[in-house]
Amino acid sequence: MQTDARKSVLITGCSTGIGLCLAKGLHAQGYRVFASARKPEDVTRLQQEGLTSLQLDLDNSDSIHNAVTEILAQTGGSLDALINNGAYGQPGAVEDLRREVLRAQFETNLFGWLELTNLILPVMRRQGHGRIIMISSVLGLIALPYRGAYTASKFALEGLTDTLRLELQGSDIHVALIEPGPVTSRFRANAYASYEQNIDKSNSPHRSRYEAMERRLQKQGPAAPFTLPPESVLEKVQHALTSRRPRIRYYVTLPTHFFALIRRLLPWRLLDHILLKVSQGEHK
Repeated sequence: MQTDARKSVLITGCSTGIGLCLAKGLHAQGYRVFASARKPEDVTRLQQEGLTSLQLDLDNSDSIHNAVTEILAQTGGSLDALINNGAYGQPGAVEDLRREVLRAQFETNLFGWLELTNLILPVMRRQGHGRIIMISSVLGLIALPYRGAYTASKFALEGLTDTLRLELQGSDIHVALIEPGPVTSRFRANAYASYEQNIDKSNSPHRSRYEAMERRLQKQGPAAPFTLPPESVLEKVQHALTSRRPRIRYYVTLPTHFFALIRRLLPWRLLDHILLKVSQGEHK
């Protein structure tokens, strides 16, 4: 028996940005939130801010299993919702991505999500209900230059999620994708750190483009038009958690709505032309 009558939800990647906003927002609405983070110092800070927080490193199977065990011990073996959010972006041209760099991107953005979800699914099957929410991206719908690793991980996530949703039909376990465009967060700062660590600009044919990309990643304030605060994602998550029939996909920000539309309507070569223009514009 769950010892707390509130609906319980586990959220990954709560140190900053969307994850932190979701954790605080759902906690304020009365959910029993388990706000996880990779770094112990972030867990401590979240606890000091009044959240129930625990360490969960998506790159580490033991950490994932330990976190799930701890949560289920606190809830009496149940969990109403899982929000997979923890991720990062690895910038760089595809031809500059080493195998281990792409593998690291998938370990965090896909493989860890899969392992965690597969640990929670038997819990939801036993209790007869559940919600699984995947925080994807507009880059799960379209590609932009120099984002190949992140885009590949989100395209893969979308395919895996669509398949999971079909396989769970009739189980009362609902699966939803949230697809934000530009949202205020530390995403660019973290991406720049990954870029500096893993991309050899000096020996790349893309060096001049990298210099423009660096300016964008280090820019203070919104780096793209139509940037929204993370509360815009919270609104969609609330619907996905409470609706009797949650949507399959939730678009967040005008760019996501726009790209989702033109992806369906335009020939692929014309879409490529538009995406290249968008990329050139942001690198000026």
